[in-house]
Amino acid sequence: IDEPMAAEGLKHFEAKCTACHKFTTEKYVGPGLAGVTKRRKPEWIMNMILNPLEMTQRDPVAKELFATHLTQMTNQNVTEPEARSMLEYFRKMDASAN
Repeated sequence: IDEPMAAEGLKHFEAKCTACHKFTTEKYVGPGLAGVTKRRKPEWIMNMILNPLEMTQRDPVAKELFATHLTQMTNQNVTEPEARSMLEYFRKMDASAN
């Protein structure tokens, strides 16, 4: 885990994601994110953060999540480096849960 990157990811997550996501297993507005790095590949997570509309239109898992939660994830205009730092934060959170 790259600790400085994860710390940066926490800042971006808090600024752009916490209105809909929590790091729990429970649904909030969107799905809980606990264990997300165990369930999804890094590429999938990055694509969902960067291209949520395209993902819910084309990706079977994202389509299923949209159908379950009935809320389209909004594009938060996250940059690729910001998304990568959020992924690192997710990795850290999932690693600490073990």
